[in-house]
Amino acid sequence: MENNRNFFITIALSVLILTLWQVFYMNPRVEQQREAAKIEQQRVEEQKKAAEAANPGAGTPAPAPGTIPNAPGGDTVTAAGRDQALAASKRVKIDTPSLEGSINLTGARLDDLKLKHYTETVDKNSPEIELLNPQALPTGYFAEIGFVGNDKTGTVPGAETVWNVEGNPTLTPSTPVTLTYTNDKGLTFKRIFSVDANYMFTVSDTVQNSGSSAVSLFNYGRVTRYDKPAVASTYVLHEGLIGVTGTEGLAEYKYAKIESDKQITPGKSTDGWLGITDKYWAVTLVPTEKQPFQPRYAFFEDGRHRYQSDFLTDAINVEAGQSATVETEIFAGAKEVAKINAYEADRHIRQFNLLIDWGWFYFITKPMFWLIDTLYKFFGNFGLAILATTVIVKAIFFPLANKSYASMANMKKVQPKMLEIREKYADDKMKQQQAMMELYKTEKINPLAGCWPVALQIPVFFSLYKVLYITIEMRHAPFFGWIQDLAAPDPTSLFNLFGLIPVTLPHMLMIGVWPLIMGVTMFLQMRMNPTPPDPTQAAIFTWMPVIFTFMMAGFPAGLVIYWAWNNTLSILQQGVIMKRQGAKIELWDNLMALFKKKPSPAE
Repeated sequence: MENNRNFFITIALSVLILTLWQVFYMNPRVEQQREAAKIEQQRVEEQKKAAEAANPGAGTPAPAPGTIPNAPGGDTVTAAGRDQALAASKRVKIDTPSLEGSINLTGARLDDLKLKHYTETVDKNSPEIELLNPQALPTGYFAEIGFVGNDKTGTVPGAETVWNVEGNPTLTPSTPVTLTYTNDKGLTFKRIFSVDANYMFTVSDTVQNSGSSAVSLFNYGRVTRYDKPAVASTYVLHEGLIGVTGTEGLAEYKYAKIESDKQITPGKSTDGWLGITDKYWAVTLVPTEKQPFQPRYAFFEDGRHRYQSDFLTDAINVEAGQSATVETEIFAGAKEVAKINAYEADRHIRQFNLLIDWGWFYFITKPMFWLIDTLYKFFGNFGLAILATTVIVKAIFFPLANKSYASMANMKKVQPKMLEIREKYADDKMKQQQAMMELYKTEKINPLAGCWPVALQIPVFFSLYKVLYITIEMRHAPFFGWIQDLAAPDPTSLFNLFGLIPVTLPHMLMIGVWPLIMGVTMFLQMRMNPTPPDPTQAAIFTWMPVIFTFMMAGFPAGLVIYWAWNNTLSILQQGVIMKRQGAKIELWDNLMALFKKKPSPAE
C-alpha cells in the first residue's frame, strides 16, 4: 500500500509540474511565434495603406469640446531610419545619468528616449534600449501633454503646436528647459520640463490669461504606442495598458483585450497613474492631485492601429489677468524595484509598486526578491545570491525536512515488518491496512513524509521563477563561465558538444551543462532510496530525471542552478540524517545495481 501511495503522489506531482510547464512556458512560446508573424503582417499592411493615401499628411479633425484630440492615425510611416525621423523636427536635447534623447518641439512631445544602462543583448557592443520613438516610425511610441480649448480660448497647445525654447536648450537633472507658446486670444503657455537622475520627468504648465475675459480649458495627457512588443507576453506577466485610479484601483488590459473592447473608461479619479508597460520598461502618466481627471484606455483603428492610455482633467478656469498652473509627472524608464518603491514613497504615487507584476503570490515573490537582492549587495553576483538563498531557505525549513527525512529513515528500518504484514494479510486488504496503520503509529512514522521535501520546493521554485522572469535586476545578470544571463536558458548544448560543433540546433535539443548537472543531482537524490519493487514505479524513478532535464533546459539558467544546488544540499542532508538514524543509505548499492548484469531467464 505504501508503495502505491508514493507511486500515485509521484505521478500527481509530475503531472502538476508538466502541466504548469506547458501552460506557462510552451504555450507562450507558440503564441510568441504567431504574434511575431501577425505584427510583421500588420506593419506591412499599414505601410501600404499610408503610401496609397491621397493625403497622408492631413491633420486630425478638431475634437469636440471637452474631449482629447486623437493622435494622428493616418500619418506616413517613413522608410528612413530613426536618425532621419528625428532630424525632421526641431528638438531639445535630454542628457541624464540614465537617459539620453530629445523632446520634439512640435507638440512638446517626449518621443525620443534611450536607456543608457540597458542594451538589447549581453554583447558589450549591443545598441542601447530605445524606449520611445518618433510617431513616423513603425515603432512609434510617445508621451504627450496638451490642452483642449474652445472658441474663447483660441488655439491651445496640442500635437501640432510648435513651441519656442526660452534660455537653456538642454534638459539635465540640474538644468530644466522652458518652452513657451502664445495664441491669438491672449493666452500664454509656459511649460517647464524637469527630470531627475533616473526616469521621472515633471511637466509644469502655467497658463497666463492676458485677455479681457475668463477662459476655461482642459488639460490632457496620453501615452500612445503604434506597435506591440516583439515577444508576446505570458500568463505569468502582464504587458499592455495599466493604471491605478479611482475606486477601481489596479486596471490591467492586455493588447488583445483592449483590441476587443476598443475603449474602457473607469470612473473619475483625483490621484493615481496610468500608462503602458512592457516586461522590463514602462511609460506612465501621473496627473496632478489638484484637478480631478477622467482616465481612459483605448485602441484606435482609424489609419494606423495604436494603443493609448490617457486622461482628461476637469475644466481649469483662468480669470482675466490671472494664471493657473497644472503639473503632470511622466515616468519613462526601467522598472527597477528600488526606484519604483522610492517614487511611490517620496512622491506619494498611489500603489506605484504595482507597475511591477509580482503576481497573486506577491507575499512570497517580494520577500524572495528582497532576500536575493540583499545577498547580491553582499556577494556582488546574483548567481551566488541564489545559491545563498537556497541555503537560507533550506535552513528555514530544516526542522520540517529533518522530521521528514527521519521518518523516511525509520520507514526503511521497519521494511521487514511491512513485508511480513503484506505476506500475512495478503488476502485481506482491510486487515493489512489496519496493521500498517498500527505499525506507523507504534514506530511514529508518517507515510507521507517523503513528499514534504518535494512539496516544499514547489512554492519556492515558482516564486524564484517569477523573480527571475519579471525583475529587470536579473536581466543580463552574469554568473560564472558561460552563463552571462541568469534570466535566459543555458546557451550550451550536449548535442553540439557544447559549442565545439558549429551547428544551430532546434530549441528542444538545447540541453546545456547546467540542466545536465541538475538531472544528475536529481538522479542521485532519487537513488538515495531503495528501488521500488514495482517495475512501473522503478521505470518512472529511472526516467523522471531524464524528463526533467529536457523540461528544465528551457527555463532560466538561474532557476536550473537553484534546482541543482538544492538537490545537492538535499542529498547531503538526507545522507546525514539517515546515518544518524542508523538507516542504510541505498545510493551506492543502487548505483552498483545499474551496472550489474541481469540474469537471463534461462539462468
